[in-house]
Amino acid sequence: MTTLDIISDPICPWCYIGKTKLDRALKEAPNQPFDITWRPFQLNPDMPVEGMDRHIYLELKFGGRAGAAQAYKPIIEASEAMGLDIAFDKITRTPNTLNAHRLIFWAKVQSCQELVVTELFTRYFQAGQDISDLEVLLDIARAADMDPEITRRLLESDADLSETILEDRKAREMGIQGVPCFIVGATHVLNGAQNTDLWADIIGEISAKST
Repeated sequence: MTTLDIISDPICPWCYIGKTKLDRALKEAPNQPFDITWRPFQLNPDMPVEGMDRHIYLELKFGGRAGAAQAYKPIIEASEAMGLDIAFDKITRTPNTLNAHRLIFWAKVQSCQELVVTELFTRYFQAGQDISDLEVLLDIARAADMDPEITRRLLESDADLSETILEDRKAREMGIQGVPCFIVGATHVLNGAQNTDLWADIIGEISAKST
């Protein structure tokens, strides 16, 4: 199989859009050619551990509602064009995502990374849940059949914390300044939320070479 490394943050709306476009292409593919690994990138690496009130975050990052509306306009247009529900009105806090990234890493080890990533995106962007909250993360672990008590102990410890921060830093040292970033076969880099048709072409080319 061909490796597909996806550098992403579960609070990034373009990452949610990009994943949905990729998923739609994979759903139509007779043979899924990718070994997918989701890798960490923090949109807000200096975010307090407890996260931040959404209104304060928007004020600091975009200068208030008007600036935020301008920044989010293309996101809303893109999501509506593809029939993807993003309920920004339900999001009351902007979380620190380090623990979410740690959960994603452990999910890869347990072969349920896709489900965990999907849960993180949908809970944040559709339900407005705080994905830095321990109980929310444990509920996601349960949904993915991960042991909640082991996951609780890991989240309450520093397990893989420095490794997650280091991997985030390595992504920036590679020149990645925004996400999503897709790395196909460890060589070809695609930045941004690529269209489903492009993914279909890539999948077709990989499948043709493997026959």
